[in-house]
Amino acid sequence: MSKRTPSDTRPGQQGAGGRKDAARGQPAARPVSEPTPLASWVPTPAGIRETVESVIVAFVLAFLFRTFEAEAFVIPTGSMAPTLMGRHKDLYCPVCGHEFQVSASDTTDRDNNTTREAVVNSGTCPFCREPVDLRPGNPEHESYPTYNGDRILVAKFPYMFGEPKRWDVIVFRYPGDATTNFIKRLVGLPGETIQIHHGDLWIRDKHGTVQIARKSPQKLLAMLRPVFDNDLAPRITALGWPARWQGVPAGDGSGQWDSANGMAFESDGSAEAARWLRYRHMVPSYAQWQDVLRFHAAPAGETIRPRLISDFTAYNTGTDSPLREPKCSSEGLHWVGDLALECTLDVQSDAGEMIFELVKGGRRFQCRIDVADGTATLGVPGPGTADFRPQARTAVRGPGRHTVMFANVDDELRLWVDGRVTEFDAATTYDSFALGARVPTEADLSPVGIAVRKAAAKVSHLKLSRDIYYIADEMQQIQHEDLNDFKRDQPELGDPDTWALGFADANMRRIEFPLAPPDPKHPERDQFLVLGDNSASSKDCRLWWVDHVDRWVPRKLLIGKALYIYWPHSWDEVPYLRIPLYYFPNFKRMHLVR
Repeated sequence: MSKRTPSDTRPGQQGAGGRKDAARGQPAARPVSEPTPLASWVPTPAGIRETVESVIVAFVLAFLFRTFEAEAFVIPTGSMAPTLMGRHKDLYCPVCGHEFQVSASDTTDRDNNTTREAVVNSGTCPFCREPVDLRPGNPEHESYPTYNGDRILVAKFPYMFGEPKRWDVIVFRYPGDATTNFIKRLVGLPGETIQIHHGDLWIRDKHGTVQIARKSPQKLLAMLRPVFDNDLAPRITALGWPARWQGVPAGDGSGQWDSANGMAFESDGSAEAARWLRYRHMVPSYAQWQDVLRFHAAPAGETIRPRLISDFTAYNTGTDSPLREPKCSSEGLHWVGDLALECTLDVQSDAGEMIFELVKGGRRFQCRIDVADGTATLGVPGPGTADFRPQARTAVRGPGRHTVMFANVDDELRLWVDGRVTEFDAATTYDSFALGARVPTEADLSPVGIAVRKAAAKVSHLKLSRDIYYIADEMQQIQHEDLNDFKRDQPELGDPDTWALGFADANMRRIEFPLAPPDPKHPERDQFLVLGDNSASSKDCRLWWVDHVDRWVPRKLLIGKALYIYWPHSWDEVPYLRIPLYYFPNFKRMHLVR
């Protein structure tokens, strides 16, 4: 639940200034009629009037700025994490070195709308799943203080003279208590019916047409959640855990991907056929990880299997005991098939082909780049996609280094090269229902692949991300989940035999939120739908009915659009220099809110 409280900033006060004499040496004798120095400080009526007018003008300007332009707010809870941080702890994983955050605030008290700090003694790393001990005297001898939430500026001007847009992060007054302000992401507009199903948002317009809600490239990048950074892999594999990125055996042993350190992979381009490098989501269970840490080797007598990528959210893994297995909801219950791959590509030849592949529901979504002329071609091998071949020219031509990102999110394929989104000559959208890409298959156990054919190339800095998964839950009794029959048909993320039934459309809950059409005579009554980015830990419109509150936000309760994180928590020392300095600005997390 995201409630804001005003920041501690207040309109500035104009200080009084004093006259500074510049005389040197002995002061000159003053005539008897000249005022004494003490008397010269007595303000005149004109000076008093000028000071009062200045103070009044300052307050009026501050009031107008706050009313019509911007206002500062503090984020107390984690319903928008990690987009916006509530009270939290910064963690450093002692195994893989990944930096992440866990919540340090409980849900808002429904009686007095105050937050209660939870006892947080451990959190789970999202990459290697190490339970990090946060207690005093922990093995790393680290202190993990609790930091306040982000302070943000909220612009009011955009909604006074313009319309709110889908995916905006907005501040509004809670419909159940107009004195309490919330912050969420706007997902539904007046006249629409919003449906949550399979983790995605769907829009039914007034004509009955249903389509998936797609994000702009900028919003997509801002809302992606990290799954794994392969630059941290060596420290995990050194403990005996299998590498996640591995070359696929070709049979004849030719043209394989070679790696000296497990972070970068290179192929000499000698093979005629494509040679594949694939990712498998090899995350240990709590029990397996304890064995790995204890014996520094893979669990004896136990088969290590890859798992489906889930909606795991490290921010929600804080527990009051470092020895307790993370809650099931924290580990992630739901399969996420919307993925994005990013890497650094070093092309070392003038010809050949690079292939980037993302698997969803058994279908293989590919981007093929011809190294000779830079042509990128999208495709989905298999039935029903013969006409799907969008093409575009890219900067990947001949030898050179490039940053490449390929994403399959919201039933749309996108490609970035060197930070620029690629414009294709045809639509890059598809219908996942028509392609049968709604239920995972065994192919989803290797959901990401990179191949090279007749080209010498090197790939490094491999990063995998996933889309936000919106949970179709209206109850939140024990944990957020959207399976109709949770107890009987709960799918096990590492067991393909449970997926056909567990992730079938019939077993995936579907909830709808109809919004009234806009009323030109009473625009203040227009209805908007909001959701938290941290779907597994957000009291948003899905749950308001429990408190007998309408599940929408009328226009009259909108305050403004979140604009900028101007003061995340500060540091108590200068980073990297280890110089003590309280309230050193945390520049890294100061940025525009997307």
